[in-house]
Amino acid sequence: MKPKRRLWSRLLFSHLIVVAIGSATLLLAVGLVAPGAFDAAMGHAMGGMDGMDEMMAGLVRAAFQDAVQGALVIAIAVAALAAVVASIALSTRLSRPIGRLAQASGRIAAGRYAERVPISSDDEIGQLADSFNTMAASLEATERRRLELVGDVAHELRTPLATLDGYLEGLEDGLFKPTEPTWELLRGETARLTRIVNDLQDLWRAEARQLVLKIEPVDVMALVSAMIERYTAPAAERGIALRMDAGPMITTVSADRDRLVQVLDNLLSNAVRYTADGSEVAVRVRGSTDTVTVSVADQGPGLTDEQREQVFERFYRADPSRSRALGGSGIGLAIAKALVEHMGGRIWAESEGPGTGATFNVALARTAG
Repeated sequence: MKPKRRLWSRLLFSHLIVVAIGSATLLLAVGLVAPGAFDAAMGHAMGGMDGMDEMMAGLVRAAFQDAVQGALVIAIAVAALAAVVASIALSTRLSRPIGRLAQASGRIAAGRYAERVPISSDDEIGQLADSFNTMAASLEATERRRLELVGDVAHELRTPLATLDGYLEGLEDGLFKPTEPTWELLRGETARLTRIVNDLQDLWRAEARQLVLKIEPVDVMALVSAMIERYTAPAAERGIALRMDAGPMITTVSADRDRLVQVLDNLLSNAVRYTADGSEVAVRVRGSTDTVTVSVADQGPGLTDEQREQVFERFYRADPSRSRALGGSGIGLAIAKALVEHMGGRIWAESEGPGTGATFNVALARTAG
């Protein structure tokens, strides 16, 4: 929708009003002050001239007033013309970037998220343009992630659905017998579908802050010890040793116990899944004045700088084929990030590069006292 009154015309009109007010003020001031000032000057200059009669003084005063008024009219006309030219230039300069912003916002509203506006100044208008470009970039990234999410969800669901459909068709046609292994495979695929749907629901609720958290003091050492005990047997099957390394100043943290278990379960599961056989997974707990940090370090394939930035994105996999073969959905770390941030903490990954392993850190606030 085009505006009924353009900003350019409104700015120009406001400048002309200022010019008119200034001109009227000048005329009024000169009209009130000039006669008295003239009389005072003439009286001082011609005080000793007795021959100067009233008629001559009146003629001189009238001539002076006519000259002043004529000069004022010409000066005001020239000044008004200059003011109009300057007002047009200033109004155009001020309204043009705002007009570009309005047009660009309309194109973004129509779905063209790559739209950007040039930043032509370092004032408030330039700051507005920079904020607009930042907003547009965020919208573009959000739309890209949305499209990727739709494609990734479709890809994740396609495999178990295709398996279920193929086996059900085979059972219907008599190609497969309803044996226990067949039913076990079908139940496994439905469980995989259920896990994907539940993960997506958890991710949505966590990112939308729709989860109701029960924030309370949580004993970090007891919780980490229980998590290590849970994964000791699966790790031992591949000769992987789980080691706990606790430092001083360890105390309770403010967190939702069940959600913190979910986060650490994901980190330990990934560490055991991706670390090399016969190696070690270390869980370190460190305390500081304000926070307690739990770190899970593996000896797996490691991460590049780019992978460290993307590893917490939905459905991201450093090695897609290997992750799917090991049963990962690519949602767990995104859920962990959303949960930790919802609890007021921070989660990040560290790695010196490919082949050097990776460390995932969770920092939460210590409880007072």
